[in-house]
Amino acid sequence: MFDLNNKRIFVAGHRGMAGSAVVRRLEQENCEILTARRDALNLLDQAAVRAWMLDRKPDAVVVAAAKVGGIVANATYPADFLYENLVIETNVIEASFRAEVSKLLFLGSSCIYPKLAPQPITEDALLTGPLEPTNEWYAIAKIAGLKLCEAYRQQYGVDYISGMPTNLYGPGDNFHLVNSHVIPALMRKAHEAKHAGAESMEIWGTGSPLREFLHVDDCADALVFLLQHYSGDEHVNVGSGTDLSIAELARKVMRVVGFEGDLAFDTSRPDGTPRKLMSGDKIAALGWRPHIDLDAGLRSTYDWFLANMGEARFRI
Repeated sequence: MFDLNNKRIFVAGHRGMAGSAVVRRLEQENCEILTARRDALNLLDQAAVRAWMLDRKPDAVVVAAAKVGGIVANATYPADFLYENLVIETNVIEASFRAEVSKLLFLGSSCIYPKLAPQPITEDALLTGPLEPTNEWYAIAKIAGLKLCEAYRQQYGVDYISGMPTNLYGPGDNFHLVNSHVIPALMRKAHEAKHAGAESMEIWGTGSPLREFLHVDDCADALVFLLQHYSGDEHVNVGSGTDLSIAELARKVMRVVGFEGDLAFDTSRPDGTPRKLMSGDKIAALGWRPHIDLDAGLRSTYDWFLANMGEARFRI
């Protein structure tokens, strides 16, 4: 067990959805949380990251910083998604090694797995087939990050681990209509359709793809659990263990928002991977399970959306 008591823990990416949730969870522990705003520490600047890490000397690091976005963002900015994520993760991981950080947790993504991986997806499915083209640039960067952690473990014997969350949602998400992921995009669409008095709400594709979703506070709880209780070479899936179709999800969101119109489908748009459900057997065997169900999570997320609509992340 890695005892968090009186430890200094650096959360890289603390203003993002996942990073801020990790900070909230760590506030329940007797530890010192280190953070750095972008204007104080540019994670793309190798020299600055090295200097900051050597000065602060954290005991543990959580690498939650990343450039993220949905299908449109990945298709529009492939070079940015690959380059920036590679640079961020290599800078933070390498600087952690130089600063003799005792424990590091790299935050990946379920998109690392092949498009047609057997379901539910087990950890050993990695690199067994082609990736989903709509997010391959982000996926390649995340695969490189987890492999870099494995390489440091193998060469230097350091305790660097990786957690692979499924699709996350919750407070702190990006609700931009074009650049966001599916739940915030659906919530924004339903909200605006309701207030415009629209008869219907349109979504991309056929609505048939199956997806798994995990509330970000459950994810943060799992990551802190792994930080404390896991020290293995292989990455660990972090998911809810259940999935539903995008059409079913859209209707759940519409009910939460209170939009009573119809659901329309733009079948000229891509569906993406047909199904993506990760196996949670490994983390369950370690002793962790999620506790926030999707309906309750969607309601609390919409409440947060209503309370934070004035933020820049909502602007189109």
